[in-house]
Amino acid sequence: MIKTAIVILNWNGLGFLKRFLEIVIRKSADNETVVCVADNGSTDGSCEWIAENYTEVKLIRLEKNYGFAGGYSIALEQLTARYFVLLNSDIEVTNGWLTPLIDFMDRNPDVASCQPKILSYNRRNYFEYAGAAGGFIDRLGYPICRGRIINHIEQDFGQYDSQTDIFWSTGACMVVRSDAWKKCGGFDPDFFAHMEEIDLCWRFHKAGFRVTFIPGTTVYHVGGGTLSYSSPFKTYLNFRNSLYILYKNLPDDKLRAVLFQRKVLDGLASFYFLCKGQIKSSFYVIKAHIDFYRTLPRLKEKRAMIIRSIGNNHSGPILNKSVVFELFIKRHKTFTSLKTNF
Repeated sequence: MIKTAIVILNWNGLGFLKRFLEIVIRKSADNETVVCVADNGSTDGSCEWIAENYTEVKLIRLEKNYGFAGGYSIALEQLTARYFVLLNSDIEVTNGWLTPLIDFMDRNPDVASCQPKILSYNRRNYFEYAGAAGGFIDRLGYPICRGRIINHIEQDFGQYDSQTDIFWSTGACMVVRSDAWKKCGGFDPDFFAHMEEIDLCWRFHKAGFRVTFIPGTTVYHVGGGTLSYSSPFKTYLNFRNSLYILYKNLPDDKLRAVLFQRKVLDGLASFYFLCKGQIKSSFYVIKAHIDFYRTLPRLKEKRAMIIRSIGNNHSGPILNKSVVFELFIKRHKTFTSLKTNF
């Protein structure tokens, strides 16, 4: 068995592969680590370029774009390794980035996943939106990071350079124990893209695993490589998938109240987009809720399956506050200012 498989999911990302793949190979691959590219039906010549230039890279060709969640679910079924490293194609790794992560996983069998520090490729002394120094969610399911509160990004002064158990590790660069991935069902393909890692990490917690941020190792993320952060479709996926996560994972005594509060707040978000002239984004927030209710029968089956197969005894470190209230009313713009209460 290969110890570590670094798996880069690609969809028409030839430009990023040309910029970053050689760096990943040079700074990561060894006798126990292989680099794989899972191609989601690209039409830009990505597969041909890899086959011609990097014969040492294992290439998994998928016949169409299954999205981030579906693509990884299919690709990882074809690999056997102790650890999977899910790595975005738009990430620049650094010298020795992988060793602390794998060493930590070796020493801590109760940890299902971990991540390094994620900094911005373009503003290298700032955290990057997708992961920063480890992810959390508030009591209403809104994701935040140490280093990023909603859209407010912090500069990195070393304020989060401590090993910390977190709620979710970023799909942009996450090390996953393959046994835990299989036990907890991996990514849910119905998410297509965005927030599937939060859903999976919640299941990790339910199964009694930990998720951890590891200091002293850093990667640089371009961000928005496939879908821009301002894309209305990304807005749709984030709002819809957040509702999916809550319905699948919240305990019975909290589900109805939280979903009601989310209706109110998401309605305000839709109105906010409308006032800013972002009509498409406003519509997509509403569409996210419509599609959530259309999918309820399927979500009920998934919720029941999680309870049967994993249980519902652990919830992980969830922030017992509303981050929307903290940011927009109290003006708390940093993770440390939240005075976290889990």
